[in-house]
Amino acid sequence: METFSAGVQTLMINLIVAGLIFYIGKGLAKYVADFLGKVMARRDTDPALVSFTRSLVHWGLLAFVVVAALSQLGIQTTSFIAILGAAGLAVGLALQGSLANFAAGVLILAFKPFRIGDFVEIGGAFGAVTSIQIFTTEILTGDNRQIIMPNSAITNGAIINYSAMPTRRIDLVFGIGYGDDIDKARKVIVEVLAADERILKDPAPTVVVAALADSSVNFNVRPWVKSADYWPVHAAVTEQVKKRFDAEAISIPFPQRDVHLYQK
Repeated sequence: METFSAGVQTLMINLIVAGLIFYIGKGLAKYVADFLGKVMARRDTDPALVSFTRSLVHWGLLAFVVVAALSQLGIQTTSFIAILGAAGLAVGLALQGSLANFAAGVLILAFKPFRIGDFVEIGGAFGAVTSIQIFTTEILTGDNRQIIMPNSAITNGAIINYSAMPTRRIDLVFGIGYGDDIDKARKVIVEVLAADERILKDPAPTVVVAALADSSVNFNVRPWVKSADYWPVHAAVTEQVKKRFDAEAISIPFPQRDVHLYQK
């Protein structure tokens, strides 16, 4: 009887201690997860990554607390942990692609190679970023197509962010005939650039003779603009140079072939 009474007393004590371990551990797990979430939020971390990391830490610590409480009750947890490990391995092997996308998503959200609204070239597609998720990234192309791309396809290749810098350089090439006046053509191009207020003064645009091609003398024209003005200025300068060349009787050579017929 005394042995039974002592056993019951020990069991009650273990139940109380296990309950305290679970109760206190649950609170600590929540506190640590919330604290980590606040720290990440203060560092301007993406909200999706903050939420996911907070949940991952919370449930990981909670699992540790449950194992500790079961151990206090005398329950052998070694087999339980082994089963969980094996299950986790099986799930990991089955979800290799998803895990790769998840890892890539974490890297994108953490290091921010691009942000929502940026115009990028990723995975062979051009467009504006509309959404960044843990597993996928969405971009909207110029012709209004939505592309949903796995994150692993993004991090495994080059990422070109056209919106990362406040200014961009436009690279244009204008050809004139070998019989045209080079100085006059340069003067016309410089006047066209100076007339467009969107072209930056610093750094100054460059206009140089770059090549003596097969049928033309080519000018490399490189003005700097704000990133948002890139395509409008590109189109406007091209049009204005053509109009001024026509007005100034400066020819723009185009490929042509002379055919000579010989009669026997």
